[in-house]
Amino acid sequence: MIRMQPYDERLTAPRSWWFIAVLIGFGTALIMLPFGTLPMLGGLIAGAALACVAVSSYGSARVRVVAGSLVAGEARIPVSALGTAEVLDADEAAAWRSYKADPRAFMLLRSYVPTALRVEVTDPQDPTPYVYVSTRDPEGLAAALTAVRAETA
Repeated sequence: MIRMQPYDERLTAPRSWWFIAVLIGFGTALIMLPFGTLPMLGGLIAGAALACVAVSSYGSARVRVVAGSLVAGEARIPVSALGTAEVLDADEAAAWRSYKADPRAFMLLRSYVPTALRVEVTDPQDPTPYVYVSTRDPEGLAAALTAVRAETA
């Protein structure tokens, strides 16, 4: 029996966001410039550091399939409670993020990841109709969910 490797992806922020974080540090330094050199350097360091922490925390979302569960950000959903998975290209993903979206759905979305996977929730006790997960490899995530489902069946 071939055992598939578990799926693990980190939805890191794009490089342009890091550049913007550095620009925020320079902007903070310019704001502090009238108060002197030392406050300007403090503003540069503090502004860049705070902006980098914000980018890092937002860009650290993980999507994993481990131990029979789909882990998307803070959510941990057993694969047994999930139904069919639908791979969404960029256009379909945009539609499911906007006018097709259900307010009851769990959505781990990142604007800088164009593709996604939508998975039905089949648990009758759960009011969540589906899980929407931004991913750079929706086919791989769907295959991992299918493999785990086949292993547990």
